Amino acid sequence: MTSFNKVILMGNLTRDPEVRYTPNGIAVASFAIAVNRKYKQGDETKEEVSYIDIVVFGKQAESCGQYINKGDSVLIDGRLQQRRWDDKETGQKRNKIEVVAQSVNFMPKRSSGGKGGGDSHPESVPEAPVDEGEIPF
Repeated sequence: MTSFNKVILMGNLTRDPEVRYTPNGIAVASFAIAVNRKYKQGDETKEEVSYIDIVVFGKQAESCGQYINKGDSVLIDGRLQQRRWDDKETGQKRNKIEVVAQSVNFMPKRSSGGKGGGDSHPESVPEAPVDEGEIPF
């Protein structure tokens, strides 16, 4: 039977990306994102948060280390991967499921009122003025 492994997530970084290099010189960035889900349970609105570990390789890993920080929003397109290893301290078998990102899209940063106009990351899109009369709802 054919398999399919595709993940698309949007969330906020829970920590700054950590960039390391393999012995062959390939950049590897790792970080985690928080993905929120709101749902109703009876009359009450509840919120659930999932924390997902992300790994990205190559030039995209270097860009992540340079342009995104804790709290920034990203859109991740990737695949699930399970890693298995023996814990050296306890001798127990361990495993972890993470997302290996094929693309990381940096979402526009929120403007914070009085902050000066520094550069944001290169993939952010400047907001165009909106004529409220053109909004169809």
